[in-house]
Amino acid sequence: MIRQFILAGLAALALTGCGEPAGDPPADPPVNPLLWELTSADGEVEGWLYGTIHALPDGIEWRGDAIDDAIRSADYLVVEVAALDDGAAISRQFTQFAHSAGHPPLSQRVEPQLRDELDELIDRTALSDEDYRTFESWGAALMLAQAIRNGMKSENGVDKALIRAFRGRGVVELEGAERQFRIFDSLAEEDQRAMLNAVIEQAQDEQTVPPEAARLWLSGDAEALAAEASKGILADPEVREALLTRRNLAWSRSLDRMLAGERRPLVAVGAAHLVGSSGLVELLEAQGFTATRLR
Repeated sequence: MIRQFILAGLAALALTGCGEPAGDPPADPPVNPLLWELTSADGEVEGWLYGTIHALPDGIEWRGDAIDDAIRSADYLVVEVAALDDGAAISRQFTQFAHSAGHPPLSQRVEPQLRDELDELIDRTALSDEDYRTFESWGAALMLAQAIRNGMKSENGVDKALIRAFRGRGVVELEGAERQFRIFDSLAEEDQRAMLNAVIEQAQDEQTVPPEAARLWLSGDAEALAAEASKGILADPEVREALLTRRNLAWSRSLDRMLAGERRPLVAVGAAHLVGSSGLVELLEAQGFTATRLR
């Protein structure tokens, strides 16, 4: 299920929209945000760390007192990608990295047992199997993710809402869309095809997986998220290193410098980046900060 957190964020970068609604939104558990207050060795509050989800169904109420207080108290926002509303620029960057010549049709790049489901997904797009010969496998995975009718919509993403809330106070990005696309473009073809297969497998459960992902995020169950972050495509050490471990380490170094400044940031990144032994919470604690969960 953690792949929903990863793939939803990437698909939100590639295109706008996330398919058709899948009926009623999931029944909301009590809001328990993945929110930590960061203090220095002398007890001074230096900032906040918030695990987001990049897409949600309609009708999800995720704001609560704890996150509202953090939004009011922070001086600026730190996100993975700041220009999420600049669809034209992101589309150009996606095209730059996701397109190249000489690829086989998608039907030759997926597991044989998934080809019928692949055909159904392709039929929902404006392209044919042959058209996808010009897409690298990771790019095709993102395109097909848009065709999954799961009700998860990037316009409902928490990151976008926070960026709007911080207009006038400043928004800083940790990576930017181009750097994220470069990361996926650098994956070995075997790993890109694993992503492609994961998207098609997700489509088989398109009515159930997204609501469960939303419930898990809303419940704020950090242990369950950490467990999920070791499954699926993230069970592959090389993929996990590229998608989570290496990025988290780079971010922790950047955040160490930001948190040392006079202005206090609210750092809002995908929830999968916060949890577990290689997550930002433990990395920042190892750098001398105290992270206190706010509920």
